[in-house]
Formats: sequence, structure tokens, C-alpha cells
Amino acid sequence: MGLGLIVQRQREVLRASASFRSLFGSTVVSGLGTWLAVIALSVDVFDRTHSGVWVAALLIADFLPAVAIGLLLGPLVDRLSRKRLLVGADLVRLAAFVLLAFAVRPWQIVALAFVAGAATGFARPAVYAGLPNLVDAETLPRANSLLRTAEQLTVTTGTLLGGGLVAAAGPDLAYGLNAGSFAVSAVLLARIPSGLLQEGKIVSHGHWRDIVEGFDAIRQSRALLTVLVTWNLVQLGIALVNVSEVILAKVSFNAGDFGFGLMWTASGVGAAVGALFASSWLERRTMTMVYATAIGLMAFGDLTAAVSPNVWVAVWCIVLGNIGTATAVVCNSLLVQRGAADHLRGRAFTLIMGSNFAVLGVGMAIGGVLVNAVGARWVWGISAAFTALGALVGYGMLRRAPERALEPAAT
Repeated sequence: MGLGLIVQRQREVLRASASFRSLFGSTVVSGLGTWLAVIALSVDVFDRTHSGVWVAALLIADFLPAVAIGLLLGPLVDRLSRKRLLVGADLVRLAAFVLLAFAVRPWQIVALAFVAGAATGFARPAVYAGLPNLVDAETLPRANSLLRTAEQLTVTTGTLLGGGLVAAAGPDLAYGLNAGSFAVSAVLLARIPSGLLQEGKIVSHGHWRDIVEGFDAIRQSRALLTVLVTWNLVQLGIALVNVSEVILAKVSFNAGDFGFGLMWTASGVGAAVGALFASSWLERRTMTMVYATAIGLMAFGDLTAAVSPNVWVAVWCIVLGNIGTATAVVCNSLLVQRGAADHLRGRAFTLIMGSNFAVLGVGMAIGGVLVNAVGARWVWGISAAFTALGALVGYGMLRRAPERALEPAAT
């Protein structure tokens, strides 16, 4: 399927649903602001402290809330109004970034980043849990593909603009622009009709019982269990790559900061291509084949980058690997959306995301030790092994019962 036809079909999804257009616009606007601010936060903390420990604390503050929310607070994404949850998360993040402009101590920056991370920990699963209610079943793959493409483009564009903006005007302007992006996002989300993001009010059986129901939903659904097991294996590989990428560029390839930036850009380009084309591949191939092939492509990209003679060869390997990454992420969303009933979908997303972030944190800690012990090339090779194992596990789990893989979990 040609690029022009894919873009045309994506436009049809936008034209078909005003509510999805609002959600898509919110994703683009808030995503740009967020990635502008990511650069600003890192620069701000490092300039104030010149300490890698504080930068690490900032990174942990960003994803740690998602772990806690996934394990302890996931039922709220099903019980509460997802629309109010999304609008409220934007308003909390708006306030956090307004206050960041007045922060004077590093602990204040980290604390406000933690607050923003907690709001994101609720918002992200709410978006993908509610998405199937905004579009019909036939266009759901394209809607997921479109949202993921928008996210990847905001990562690439936002970080590029953020670096230039912080260099020219300091972090406070980036904080202000991000706060403004959340204000616009909240207005767009408020246009979605109340209740449309979920099917009625969910009756709670008690908070802890609701949490257990979320675990049961994953255990009883082949699709959800596949995502949980497979993507945790893949997350180990991703963590190792994240920790060692700068060392691969600057030490193994002797490519300096330019080489590191080139590899980062290659990741963004590959991810945007993968997200854009994922739905068309799913229309022509089975979920089992697309999912396993995408993760296998990630492993191939890591392995070939590890043995590349220089950064100019490695960037093409990274593009290929990230095409696979983005395609697999679209598959993950679809597997959870189709494998969980609406009243369990929020819990399913938060639990899986929380587990993924927990594994990512452990993997990054291991990666720091490994890269010092064996070097970046070997770490990328080990990453390829974990990812290849994930591809085999994903293929095996979906192939064993393909006709049941996408049935909603038992109620």
C-alpha cells in the first residue's frame, strides 16, 4: 500500500469522528509541549547541580508514578470518568509547569516533575482505554496508528525545538509553552461528549477486589498475557539500549555528540515510519505474524548496529529497528483494546504499563553495570538476545490459540 493511500485513509479516520479529532489534536499539542520541556528539565537540573545523581532522580520521577499507578490505582481509570480524568491530568500538568518557572532548588524541580509524571500515569492509559469507544472496530487499527505516529513526530520535533529554545532563552520559556500546550489540550478534550470514552458507570467491588479483577483479566486473556510477558522481555532490551546508546556513539563509533544526535534522529524517523504503516500491514497480515516480525526487526536492528563499523552504517540499522518498535507498540495497543472488555480495559493498560516501567527501571540499572563491564557493543548484542526471545515468545503465545487471542476477558 502506497504512502499516499495510507495518508488518505488516515485522514478518513479523522473526518469520521469529531471526538477522535479532538483526542488527536490534544495528543499533538500536549506532546509537542512535553518534549520541549523534557530537554528543559534535564538542562535545568544539570545546570543547577552538575550532578548525574540529580539527573537520574529526575528520570526516575518521570516514570516511577506509572509503576505505582499501574499496581495500586489502575481501577480509577475504569471507575472514574475518563474524560474528567484526562482534563484533570492536563490541568495538573499545567499547574506543575507554571510552578516550575518559579522553582529555585533541584528538589523542587524533581518534585514537580513527579507530580506531572503522576498525571501522565493516569492520562496515558485513559486515552488508549477510551479510544475504542470513539471509532468503529474496522478503523481502530488506523486510529491507533495515527495516534502513535503523532506521538513519534512530536518526540522528534519537540526535542529538536526544545534544544534550540533552551539554548537561546533558557528553560523557563519551554516550561511556559508546555503549560500553554496543556491548556489547549484540556479545551480540546472538553469537547468530547461526556461519557463517550467509556461504556457507562462501573460498579466497584472494593478497591483491592477491583485490582485483583485487573490481574484476573490479564491472566484469562491470551492477548493481554502475551503483551505483558512479551513486552517485559523487550523492555529489558530497550533499557540496555537506552543506557548504552550514548557510549556506543561517542566511544565505540568515536562519533561525538553529533553521532549521538544522529542516532537519536534515526530512532525518531524509524518510529514514525513504523507507526504510520502499522495499520496497513495489519490489514494484509495476521496479528501474530506482524507482531512477531516487528519485534524480530527490533532485535535485528540492535544486533546489526552493535557490529556496525561506524555510525553511518548504524543509523540505518537503528531506523529499521525502530520501525519494528513502533509497529509492535501499535500491536500492543490493539491486543489490549480487543482483549479486554471496556470495564476492565483501564486496569489492563495501567497494570501492563506499570509492569513495563518497573522492568525498564531494573533493566537500566543492570545496563549501567553491564556497559562498564563489557562495553556498549556487547550490551547492544545482549539487548538483541532479549528482544529476539520476546519475538519468539510473542509468536508462540499468539499462535497457540489465534482464534481466542482477541476475545475480551471474562467478566
